[in-house]
Amino acid sequence: MLTGVPAAQRQAIKGHPPGVVWLTGLSGAGKSTLAAALETNLIRRGAHTMLLDGDSLRSGLNSDLGFSTHDRAQNVLRAAQVCNLMVDAGLLVIVAMISPLAQARELARSQLRHTAFLEVYINAPLAVCELRDPKGLYKRVRRGEIGHFTGVDSPYEPPLSPHLELHTDAMSPDQCVDQLVFLLKSHRLLPPD
Repeated sequence: MLTGVPAAQRQAIKGHPPGVVWLTGLSGAGKSTLAAALETNLIRRGAHTMLLDGDSLRSGLNSDLGFSTHDRAQNVLRAAQVCNLMVDAGLLVIVAMISPLAQARELARSQLRHTAFLEVYINAPLAVCELRDPKGLYKRVRRGEIGHFTGVDSPYEPPLSPHLELHTDAMSPDQCVDQLVFLLKSHRLLPPD
């Protein structure tokens, strides 16, 4: 991408390199909750960050997409393209998207190959996600109002080798954020304390 400011200069101004933390998991696993908590933590540390939430993208930029395999892949690809712009601006980007297909996540990674791309699996059993059901979607699925729902009648392909796997049924949000911050530090995206 053509830019007037070299990446090294942006990094010096921001105090950290850019990168992407991609949170993937079932609806209700805790992606949005953890992404918001991580963003708050990073802002307190003085990091320059941006949160891309799958629901926000679906209601805006990706509102023309459905839930076919092709459209799900397009949803992820467009998010990766937005991440590229934000990385070019020197930001740490937090993405919270179901992104159910391994091939689509790999495509996102390839689109972002010039920056750190940390895939984090937000893992919670389907039964726990259904109990949480923050948007009432699982109830609607069980009543037959929604079809092709990831984890129920449409597949979710868990990452085989994520950088981090967080079991949100066994860990508190604070514990999860601590692990995410440690991950960022271990990849030199944040300075040590």
